[in-house]
Amino acid sequence: MHKTLIKHGNSLALVIDKPILEILQITADTQLELTTNGDAILVRPVRDTRRQQQLQASLDKINGQFSDDLQRLAK
Repeated sequence: MHKTLIKHGNSLALVIDKPILEILQITADTQLELTTNGDAILVRPVRDTRRQQQLQASLDKINGQFSDDLQRLAK
């Protein structure tokens, strides 16, 4: 997807299409983290660390209980 920046006051803005916002669960209230490697800009939603820890704990539990089954299914 190619996008063009638009003028917004004295700044430039990037409009993110609604389907992308929905996939990433980004709303107007979502804080975003911007980073760069000097060549590209990465825009990432800031997620609640407690939520991420709960997700990781759930994944660890599932992997602990079903790792053999999941490995067989992956083959």
